[in-house]
Amino acid sequence: MSLSLRLRFGHRIRELRLATGMTQEEFAEHCGFARTYMSRIETGGANPSLEAIHTLADGLKVELSALFEQL
Repeated sequence: MSLSLRLRFGHRIRELRLATGMTQEEFAEHCGFARTYMSRIETGGANPSLEAIHTLADGLKVELSALFEQL
């Protein structure tokens, strides 16, 4: 069975965040999100809005399309 889109998206966010060297807490603060919300995004428990996805891309300094690569 394939992983849900939310879970695959969360794994992609985690992968990109780890590449920056930021902890989940640091990245959440950088984006203006609660750490618990960031955790829910990365584990597929949250369904982030388009605005939140844009904020994630800005925080990671990548194009929006990079968040969806290999999903």
